Amino acid sequence: MFTGIIENTGLVKSITTDTSGRGAAAKLVVDLQKKPRGLKEGQSVALNGVCLTAISIDGSECTFELVEETIKKTSLGGLKAGGIVNVERSLKVGDRLEGHFVLGHVDGKATITKMQKKPGEVRMWFRIPKRLAKYVVKKGSVALDGISLTIVSVGDRTASVSLIPHTVQVTNLSAKKAGDKLNIETDVLGKYVLD
Repeated sequence: MFTGIIENTGLVKSITTDTSGRGAAAKLVVDLQKKPRGLKEGQSVALNGVCLTAISIDGSECTFELVEETIKKTSLGGLKAGGIVNVERSLKVGDRLEGHFVLGHVDGKATITKMQKKPGEVRMWFRIPKRLAKYVVKKGSVALDGISLTIVSVGDRTASVSLIPHTVQVTNLSAKKAGDKLNIETDVLGKYVLD
């Protein structure tokens, strides 16, 4: 379980695919940019909002395995060496919940349609996959690339969020533009209420 409050960004060192069928579909190596204090093999880390298991740790570099479903349903399969990912460690009992409940079980990919700089904020519009549109509501919560955000407006399969300068500076959103894909996880509470 996560909250969508990004701790830092990481640098993709490599992503390799395995077509032999003997191992995971891909291995992803990320420099977490700081030594992951207390992180152990087998623990969960959210990268761009996707809950992954740390399979090996060497200093600040961590290796994760991706299965076919993860590559197909998320934007992680499209990562390249040098890419920036949002990093959040899983919650511990007693931690403060400062964002919203984020499971790290990505629902699909949203596409940025527009980013507009305004005084003191960046407004970002994105296209919602059709099957998820009913879960995206004005003033509701959404996780985009793992970032807990509040929906400002909702249109026909589109929505917008307002980003404060701090969020843009400390996440991968500083490098995003129209046409880029974001992992989207809709609010788990809304899913249970509507389904």
